[in-house]
Amino acid sequence: MLQYITNTSAPVSVTDQVKGVIAGGCRWIQIRMKNASDEEISRVVEEIMPLCLETESFLILDDRVELAKKLNVGGVHLGKMDMLPSKARVELGPAAVIGCTANTIDDVLAVHTLDIDYIGIGPYRFTETKSNLAPVLGIEGIRQICDDMRKRGINIPRVAIGGILKEDVDALMGTGINGIAVSGAIAFADDIKKETEEFLKLLAPYEHNGNK
Repeated sequence: MLQYITNTSAPVSVTDQVKGVIAGGCRWIQIRMKNASDEEISRVVEEIMPLCLETESFLILDDRVELAKKLNVGGVHLGKMDMLPSKARVELGPAAVIGCTANTIDDVLAVHTLDIDYIGIGPYRFTETKSNLAPVLGIEGIRQICDDMRKRGINIPRVAIGGILKEDVDALMGTGINGIAVSGAIAFADDIKKETEEFLKLLAPYEHNGNK
């Protein structure tokens, strides 16, 4: 499972990033434009929505719950300082996908009883995509959170996030996660389509083994 997170620092526009990753086979995109206005985000969504519908690609927004509802996208990803997941569920309804960020097992415990669909565990390594970065977890930190979740019977899907490169995929998929979220490694690639294809090829064996 691959989620692509758009990157406003990349030399390629957000719209062209999305076109590239969809061409490469990615079907789950998070529009993350932290400092953009609602109008700017709306324009991007309007540009890419026809392609998302045509390819059955799933689109979520970072944080902007009210805008996600207005634009009728698939859901949102919420950081620890964003709207409470319970409130977002009321706003967006039962069909929306809601993901939450976790840096510790305590973060997981704070949200696991709520109606959420996945937890983004990270950051795996340092990344310039986010300001005010939480402590870097590395392989062992992510494995520990996954182990703690299993011991507590918490079966919410887990997505690793934060500075992930292609050479990290095998090790990460051995920690107990179900997928990865990638931004810079794809956004700054010379060929976004090809880089996406290569990530998906690395993930393919784990999809077949039930890590979805």
